[in-house]
Amino acid sequence: MTNLEKVKERLYTTNASLVVLYSNGEVKEYYQNRINDIKDILHKNEDSLIGASIADKVIGKLAGSMLTVAGVKEIYADVMSKHALPVLEKNNVKYEYKNLVEYIQNNDKTGMCPMENKYKDEADISKIYKEIMNK
Repeated sequence: MTNLEKVKERLYTTNASLVVLYSNGEVKEYYQNRINDIKDILHKNEDSLIGASIADKVIGKLAGSMLTVAGVKEIYADVMSKHALPVLEKNNVKYEYKNLVEYIQNNDKTGMCPMENKYKDEADISKIYKEIMNK
């Protein structure tokens, strides 16, 4: 079983929102919404996701950018935004998804997520990372 298959399976069996297989072999589940888990992990140790394999419920441009800058090796998402693909491809991050969508929806499902909308055209993913980590 590949690392991506391991985290993907764990995502579904635990109903977590995020599963991380760290480069040291440790696997952890996280249960917060949006990008809060990613931010918490990186605030504790900004190098902790280098070489990690990730399974997440939703990956948009914002999360894709954050994880790419953080050094994640591969990502699986239940739902992935088309805005995340160029970031992952340009940076050689392996990815898989169950559903590819035009954009990540807002909480009310009435339109685009405000953060996806804000950063959808931003080319500098380091800028996105710094802005989000400093919020």
